[in-house]
Amino acid sequence: MSHLRVHTGEKPYICDRCGKTFSQKSSLSHHHQHIHTTRKPYNCDLCGKSFTWKSSLNEHRQIHTGQKYSCDHCGKTFTKKNNLNRHQQIHTTEKLYSCDFCGKGFTWKSSLNEHRQIHTGEKPYSCDDCGKAFTQKGNLNTHKQIHTGEKPYSCDRCGKTFSQKNHLNRHQQIHTGEQPYSCDLCGKGFTWKSSLNNHRQIHSGEKPYSCDLCGKCFTQKSSWKSSINDHCQIHTGEKPYSCDCCGKTLPTHQLL
Repeated sequence: MSHLRVHTGEKPYICDRCGKTFSQKSSLSHHHQHIHTTRKPYNCDLCGKSFTWKSSLNEHRQIHTGQKYSCDHCGKTFTKKNNLNRHQQIHTTEKLYSCDFCGKGFTWKSSLNEHRQIHTGEKPYSCDDCGKAFTQKGNLNTHKQIHTGEKPYSCDRCGKTFSQKNHLNRHQQIHTGEQPYSCDLCGKGFTWKSSLNNHRQIHSGEKPYSCDLCGKCFTQKSSWKSSINDHCQIHTGEKPYSCDCCGKTLPTHQLL
């Protein structure tokens, strides 16, 4: 019966302290003994963070050392071995659970349940500091770093730190000069896909960002945001920029 719960997702054992559920009684007992205790005898000698289990300390150290485990099938890398093992089931395991909204298949029922929240709009995980809600607990944990200021990922080229690993990876392309995204119309290369998408609007003539007052359109949101204050002064009549030579006032800095 306990094995079948792996497939059904049933978790009948509930922790009376935090409400976390488990499929097996032994897992609940292990949780009680190690989570709800203040004793954390294993300390990181690099940052001082303490852990209940030595295995957790070893996994944590990989943040500092940069050790990674890579998937033999697709090359994706992970800092934790158990995350690699879980990922590899994507390549080897049949996807038994499918979404009744969009048909997407999943290896685990828990993944299907998380995915369904995209369709239902349910956001069960909320931040204690600001109240912002999330569909997945992992996204909440990432968000919390905004409040704590924790930035455990640092660039080995310039020392800049980041709260998320994917932000570090994105940043490092600045140093390598890698431009994996190229325009199929003119061949210009870009570091990020979002930059390529913005660039393509030059060729298509698309201007999706418009002024609410007059309807003037802009190609890029960044361009719209940077110039919208100046642009709005055309409507308000405000002229905050003055010429040092003659004193004439103008609505935008570009007209000086």
